[in-house]
Amino acid sequence: MDKKLAQKIAFWIFRILGVFVVGILLWILGFIIYNGIGVISLEFIFDAPRDGMLKGGIFPAIVGTFCLIVGSMIVAFPLGVMSAIYTNEYVRDGKISRFIRMMTNNLGSIPSVIFGLFGMALFVNAMSWGDSIIAGSFTLGLLALPLVIRTTEEALRMVPDSLRVGSYALGASKLQTIRYVVLPTAFPNIVTGLILSIGRVSGETAPILFTVAAYFLPKLPSSIFDQVMALPYHLYVISTSGTNLEAARPVAYGTALVLITLVLIINFTASFIRRHFSKKLGGGH
Repeated sequence: MDKKLAQKIAFWIFRILGVFVVGILLWILGFIIYNGIGVISLEFIFDAPRDGMLKGGIFPAIVGTFCLIVGSMIVAFPLGVMSAIYTNEYVRDGKISRFIRMMTNNLGSIPSVIFGLFGMALFVNAMSWGDSIIAGSFTLGLLALPLVIRTTEEALRMVPDSLRVGSYALGASKLQTIRYVVLPTAFPNIVTGLILSIGRVSGETAPILFTVAAYFLPKLPSSIFDQVMALPYHLYVISTSGTNLEAARPVAYGTALVLITLVLIINFTASFIRRHFSKKLGGGH
């Protein structure tokens, strides 16, 4: 077969597959929007649920989800970035780095329900935090940790060694090189890991079921030791519980639409930050 013809065939196969993937995404989004847009209103967004969660809104669940996302990133992001710096900058090739990477991969393959049981045993019971935001945040933080480590490590690997060598030649120490050269250069790609981690934890139900989520709690939290409602668990509850599932179905679709919108807003915000720093870095060079 002619090389140009084979290249064209491969190109069109990849294009069709790409369009197919985008089409699936648009189909899912369109389905959720079509079924959920009818219940979206200011009352639905900013009011508390009432009448068996068939009326009112989902504001406590939105606030609870946001608290868990922020709390889990506060836990996962520093630990993940520092772990990646250690494995990539200090022990790049060796038994220790291979062992850490193997354990990270194993941690990333553990089902989320196991994280939930572990969080309940350690944070809820052993540390006496109870069902609370801090217990749920630490559990979700551990769940997101392997993804943060892997993506940060890849971002650090993409930094050219010539930048490190040049920094050392100017008299900078290893720590100064990492702080002022490596991390600023890798930061746009590190943000990508943060985006993926947010997407991972925002839709998890099993971990928060054991550590923080409340079935019905129409009030906002006042401390990190309070229980909260959360959109994933709220969606699960109104879709599977109650005596009138048909009446609850529009509320379920509306909750799903709000959850997707919240994740998209966070992702777009993080993507904007990533592009901003990428342009700033490019301008600096």
